[in-house]
Amino acid sequence: MEVRVLENNKDQGKLSFILKGSNPVFVNTLRRLMIDQVPTMAIEEVEFAKNNSILYDEIIAHRLSLVPLKTDLKSYNLPDKCKCEGKGCNRCQLKLVLKATKGSGVVYASEIKSKDPAVKPVFGDMPIVKLLKGQNLELEATAVLGRGKQHMKWSPCHAYYKYKPIVEITGDVKNPEAIIEVDHNNIFEIKDRKLVINKDKVLESDLSMDFTDIDKNVKVSASDTDFVFYVESFKQLSCKEIVNKAINILDEQLDEFVEELKKAK
Repeated sequence: MEVRVLENNKDQGKLSFILKGSNPVFVNTLRRLMIDQVPTMAIEEVEFAKNNSILYDEIIAHRLSLVPLKTDLKSYNLPDKCKCEGKGCNRCQLKLVLKATKGSGVVYASEIKSKDPAVKPVFGDMPIVKLLKGQNLELEATAVLGRGKQHMKWSPCHAYYKYKPIVEITGDVKNPEAIIEVDHNNIFEIKDRKLVINKDKVLESDLSMDFTDIDKNVKVSASDTDFVFYVESFKQLSCKEIVNKAINILDEQLDEFVEELKKAK
């Protein structure tokens, strides 16, 4: 198996790469592990001291739970794998505090104060609630590690893939203008009155496009073994951390499977 990175935009949290010599089972397993199994921090419990805003406690708690939090996987354990057995300790949970006593204005995620500077809201400009004159909001929240399969608030990314397109011109094309007219992805262009492939656009090919009705020498097909994989992080973790953690989880699951097979004997 071979991996070739196409794009790694850390600012936008986007990663794309070609996975060569693989199959749909492995690629889809990797995708599901990224979305469902890679853990992140999210607010699970909220205790209100004051809230006379227009929103009920439950609504604010729900909004807080959906605020993406920067995650440090090295410093925290999943509750079910912690030595405290999920009872709660500084290795499996984190306290955050929000105190807003504005006369009037919007309370933003940046006002949530974390006891761990490494774990804080990713997007500080996310609005929580608008306070009018005389309204106050004070609360303490508890964040824990969790997995996307439990709730999407713990999911670190959107991941998807497609079969790698194969674009071919197998002979002379009599009417290149007709191909260009229906080519919405700009994978072809005309040079010296001949139809040629725009190599920079091949991976953007729409596999549903069929040019054979116009000219049988123009073919777009899909590779059976190569895939184009896309990861879009919600920025709790970097794309590199998400991919590496997903692979580590797969290795752990395979080891557990082997051990169970040995017991079955």
